[in-house]
Amino acid sequence: MWEHAVSGTRLDVIFSLLNSNHREQVELCVDILERILIALSPEHLAQNYRVELQAGLNHPNEKVKILALTQIGRMMAHPDAVTKILNNHDILQALIHCIRDEKMAVAKQAIQSLTKLSHSKSGLDKLFHSELLNVMKEVMATSDIVRYRLYELVVEIASVSPISLGYCASSSLMSQLLSELTGNDVLIRATAIEMVTTLAHSQHGRQYLAQQGIMDKFSNMIRGADTDPLSSLYLPGLVKFFGNLAIADSPQQVCETYPAFQNKVFEMALDPDAAVIGVALDTLGLLGATVEGKQVLQKTGEKFKAVLLRMSKLAGSGAMELRVRSLGAISQLLTLEPEHQTEDLLALTESWFHLLSKQPIEMIRTISTQPFPELHCGAMRIFTAIAIQPWGQRLMVSTPGFMEFILDRSVGRTKEAKDSKFELVGSLLSSSTAAAILGSQHYIRLRTYLREGAYHVTAVATVSTEGAE
Repeated sequence: MWEHAVSGTRLDVIFSLLNSNHREQVELCVDILERILIALSPEHLAQNYRVELQAGLNHPNEKVKILALTQIGRMMAHPDAVTKILNNHDILQALIHCIRDEKMAVAKQAIQSLTKLSHSKSGLDKLFHSELLNVMKEVMATSDIVRYRLYELVVEIASVSPISLGYCASSSLMSQLLSELTGNDVLIRATAIEMVTTLAHSQHGRQYLAQQGIMDKFSNMIRGADTDPLSSLYLPGLVKFFGNLAIADSPQQVCETYPAFQNKVFEMALDPDAAVIGVALDTLGLLGATVEGKQVLQKTGEKFKAVLLRMSKLAGSGAMELRVRSLGAISQLLTLEPEHQTEDLLALTESWFHLLSKQPIEMIRTISTQPFPELHCGAMRIFTAIAIQPWGQRLMVSTPGFMEFILDRSVGRTKEAKDSKFELVGSLLSSSTAAAILGSQHYIRLRTYLREGAYHVTAVATVSTEGAE
């Protein structure tokens, strides 16, 4: 019904108005077409507006290009509509050419639309077993930037399934990407490492990289980094890669198999260079968020103690970004879900907390009272992490004035501050040991706080002082 009504309004008139030199007119037409086309089925579009949309791919205005790419993307995702596109070499070629557009938004949309071809065998055949593979190679030769956009497309497709990875691996594009990892240009190498890290998010991607010896290659690159004056440009990427690998597979296995990675993370956390510290903090937080990761870190003894002290120092007085990242890492290290609260692990998190400072509760509270929302919330997250652990509750209730600090609604006026305080109260109350440790008076007041909600305002009675003179 819709489709007849719309075609009755002669959409082709609006399409023809796109061929104007008036930018305002063109963009108005794009707005109208966006609203109408989204209501039409992908099959109807493929049947009736293929030619117009193909013309849109070569239009000088980026909004027209993005409109055409988005609608073609919808067809690509539709099993019946996609066959009409697959038989149209010109549209597919124009799509690939859009990847070299000077506007990043156009290139991104083209990559997104082409990725949808990876969901069918016929789409993969078309892209990798036809003339289109040469089109991709030609486009790649445009510049370094465009070459990386094509790698991005290949990695996106390879990540979808083991089958689509097989197509990418059998084309020369994947081996070309892997050869960039050891190229002479350090910036290109850093970008290639980032691409490969994306591929490692999927299990079949990790298996493929292991078969290609990439993990060993990266481990050797970390080892050799000390003698490379430019290593700070690609080291953060390598550390991120192994950090992700550890979370996906097993922190213990990754740290034992690639000791160079673990040593480097500690080294970077103690480095004076702010650029490498940040990545080290994030990686330690990621590792330490898991029980297995906590045990791996604990095994390193003095090494890890030195890193914890550094984190504590940075949290108290580093550059703002590093303070926030330190607080984030500390809260991940101290988090221990109720189902993991064994005696050993509780002793571990408690000992780590006390390594932060002589009076860790006071130290974190001082950070939380500073007039920066991100510091306030970072500090509150640390309190939230220890609030569900019995030792944390004992510390809180025995620290003078701390329970009053939690219940005082005038501390932290921003929405984020109110939310993080509310989360802390919720965390305390969710623990089965809280009532016994905190005592009934505190427990009841916390329950009231939770019931009243995060944004409750206490009414203050105003007393008239007229005539008091």
